[in-house]
Amino acid sequence: VRWMMYWIVFALFMATETFTDLLISWFPFYYEVKMAFVLWLLSPYTRGASLLYRRFVHPTLTRKEKDIDTFLIRTRERSYETMVHFGKRGLNLAATAAVQAAAKSQGALARRLRSFSMQDLRSIPDEG
Repeated sequence: VRWMMYWIVFALFMATETFTDLLISWFPFYYEVKMAFVLWLLSPYTRGASLLYRRFVHPTLTRKEKDIDTFLIRTRERSYETMVHFGKRGLNLAATAAVQAAAKSQGALARRLRSFSMQDLRSIPDEG
């Protein structure tokens, strides 16, 4: 559980770090403070990640639990519909490609047979 709390808090830190690096990286000792913060999160003595998780992240997730569940259900339904839609499109494209390939090969076979004269066709031994 301790590692789960750490990784969730660390992921949130990394997401916010993307923007803060652009805005305040010029601040003196910014990178040193950032490294000290990560060590504070990770340290078993300070338990910074557990503190932040219990004080901020968990209450926020608890308040938004119904919204998150609704979002996940809608996303699952949309992903299923999208998968079915693209699956049908893929099968249609594959069927079209197969029909076109068969039509082209039939045309090549017909051109090949037309290139023979009747005498050439009569000279082919009959296997039957």
